[in-house]
Amino acid sequence: MNVDLHCHSTASDGALAPAVLVARAFEKGVRVLALTDHDTLEGLDEARSAATSLGMQLVNGVELSCTWGGATIHVLGYGFDVNAEPLVEAIAKLHDGRWLRSEEISRKLALKGMPGALEGARAIQQELGDSGNAPARPHFADWMVREGFVKDRAEAFRKWLGAGKLGDVKQHWPTLEDTVETLRAAKAWVSLAHPWHYDFTRSKRRRLISDYIQAGGHAIEVVNGHQPAEQVGSLAILAREFGLLVSAGSDFHGPGGWSEIGEYRPLPEDLPPLWCRFKHDPIIAAV
Repeated sequence: MNVDLHCHSTASDGALAPAVLVARAFEKGVRVLALTDHDTLEGLDEARSAATSLGMQLVNGVELSCTWGGATIHVLGYGFDVNAEPLVEAIAKLHDGRWLRSEEISRKLALKGMPGALEGARAIQQELGDSGNAPARPHFADWMVREGFVKDRAEAFRKWLGAGKLGDVKQHWPTLEDTVETLRAAKAWVSLAHPWHYDFTRSKRRRLISDYIQAGGHAIEVVNGHQPAEQVGSLAILAREFGLLVSAGSDFHGPGGWSEIGEYRPLPEDLPPLWCRFKHDPIIAAV
């Protein structure tokens, strides 16, 4: 597949620097790429420079954190104006919120007998690449493994950092409605990231999508890496029912993870791809 609209670099919680990520995507056959780091645009300039040198199309992308129904939700934005004031302000608030979140995670881990988490997670983050952003939960997980508190990253998330656990700090995120409004104000195309990722009942997931549409969302991410085929099928049904555009991507974070850049399950052929709506993009239009 030559389009990937979901991946992460060291600007957030990925393992590869933006330029290295772009080079890997090119090697894997990707020709249209959106770098969608969490709550930051920090890696876009480096990624764009690398993409231009390779003749690739880089689409402005971001994955913003927000809250809905007591849960953390992720919303993807594409093709936006990086200088749009509402987006710049929102990113600045999220930057500060992520540092507060990291400090809170570290404080909670210290109370459980794991002191020095923030400094340790930050050191691991800096080993991967320079970033002014706060360390994310994967960095905390890797620190916990290094210190011997857990055997692997999966155990760290299962016991301490996953949804509903000690490290699931979300009070610093804006609402779903405000987040979609921010992206729309920046002229972005908006997609709801991995709707099956959230531990919701069928009815609650439908309410999420309904509220998301009401807020102004354009699409849902029907395909996210190698998620089970039945989930792709169920999300495809929802996309048809609600008349939504669809997006797809690997959600690549680094080599050896659950997905590879440019690789994800096929998108059902009858669904309208979001990337065909991007403006001034002859490469995308030809896909």
